[in-house]
Amino acid sequence: MKNEDWKPATRAAQALGAIDSATGGVVPSVHVATTYVRNVDYESIDGRTYSRADNPTYQSAEALLASLEGGAAAMCFGSGMAAAAAVIQSLKPGDHVVAPDAMYYGLAKRLREFAVGWGISVDFVPTEDWDALAAAVRPGQTKLVWVETPCNPVWTVTDIATAAEIAHGAGARLAVDSTVATPVLTRPIELGADIVMHSATKYLNGHSDAIAGMLVTAKDDEFWERVGQQRAYGGAVLGPFEAFLLLRGMRTLYLRVNAASRGAQRIAEHLAGHEAVTRVLYPGLPDHPGHDIAKRQMTGGFGGMLSILIRGDAAMARGVATSCRLFKPATSLGGVESLIEHRATVEGEGTRTPDDLLRLSVGIEDPDDLIADLDAALARLQN
Repeated sequence: MKNEDWKPATRAAQALGAIDSATGGVVPSVHVATTYVRNVDYESIDGRTYSRADNPTYQSAEALLASLEGGAAAMCFGSGMAAAAAVIQSLKPGDHVVAPDAMYYGLAKRLREFAVGWGISVDFVPTEDWDALAAAVRPGQTKLVWVETPCNPVWTVTDIATAAEIAHGAGARLAVDSTVATPVLTRPIELGADIVMHSATKYLNGHSDAIAGMLVTAKDDEFWERVGQQRAYGGAVLGPFEAFLLLRGMRTLYLRVNAASRGAQRIAEHLAGHEAVTRVLYPGLPDHPGHDIAKRQMTGGFGGMLSILIRGDAAMARGVATSCRLFKPATSLGGVESLIEHRATVEGEGTRTPDDLLRLSVGIEDPDDLIADLDAALARLQN
């Protein structure tokens, strides 16, 4: 059986079957060299000249993710924000972008602040609303439609195939932030996306010990080349040790995401009937507005992220977060440990997140223990 015939979980676990050519080691090596010698004809060896553009360590992670996403190529970046920024900065003055009105607040802030100075216009619309999305694109001027699904922190679901049809009809590219779904649950390129973005700090790394970002492209074209130039000349490259940790984490991606999804589903179902909770936001619940779309484009589960709205104000919500013992009150998501966060406090002034919302990142702990932890913290709220 050829490597490309392996199931995705096998490709991930085997890191595409990589064996260190020098030692026979089953773990790919870390290459820390910043520069590379040329041969007697003064030609570069294997096309590498300088690690800001090429390094075997992060190329191993790129090859694996491109394979898992079904893309033509992938790029590692120093962070998820750097990856997203490289796409935006590859646009030209006068271009138009359509983005979700509810999305990761850091990128929304970057779009609002950077786009104005760069001469790029941006419209924020509910991308889960097909009519709103279709009305927002400007044929010939819209060059990028950006969607995030499920969307942080309210977990709305955008139909990727429909978004791709709308974007392509206007002559635009569709980029999908698939950080939460990962290729384990959704493969946006198969649904028509042109670029897939991951904050690789989260599920791809999965151990809360490396900050990274990744992009995957459906086609290795001129726009992708511009993205690569933004990375190289902007210095947004990932370091070799972080790339090693990222590849290490990706080898257990399928085990972790599947475990987190099972746990999140159980927790969501339990809290949906809790007297201290007014609403549970999770695509895996049948009453979620995007449940049918999620069921169609997410395979094997609905992810490890959910949010709850509690009966109380911001102070009470923060009290629940800090009363948990297993759920740690910390920013980020996708690690093996469960986290709980009061997003409105973290996002600060201008946040659109409700004061009574708590975001939960479910790890790989026993769901019974996590449920007991939440029940105890919510009981303190009621008392």
